[in-house]
Amino acid sequence: MSENSQVTVILEHIKARERELADQAGQVRARIEELARQLGEIDTESENLRITRKTLLALPLPSPAAEPERPDIPDHPAYHQILTALTDSGRPMRARDLCQALDLPILPKNTEGIRSKLKRLVSRGILIEPEPGLFARPGV
Repeated sequence: MSENSQVTVILEHIKARERELADQAGQVRARIEELARQLGEIDTESENLRITRKTLLALPLPSPAAEPERPDIPDHPAYHQILTALTDSGRPMRARDLCQALDLPILPKNTEGIRSKLKRLVSRGILIEPEPGLFARPGV
């Protein structure tokens, strides 16, 4: 092998290695461009979140809606019937009067049952007892 042929082999090896490195550099540049694009998207979203937070913190707090508190009416239908009867009458009523309005026989068990339900409605703030044994809707 002559010196010239050895130099040719070395030059070809260098040329091949340069091509490999150029390909690798191209791949790395493509990855860098993709990463730079992704970084730009992340930066944009971060900036949008920062602006949103700043805007929200600058807004005055809304005053709470003045929703009247509704006391919880027990689920049993008798409570709804009692309230309907009191509303329909438009006047305060006694347990005995409510038994009549609800078509219940005037028996001690019925009047006491109605009275205990009326007392429960008073304790929950749904009814008032303007005088002992007399029950009404508030404002009546």
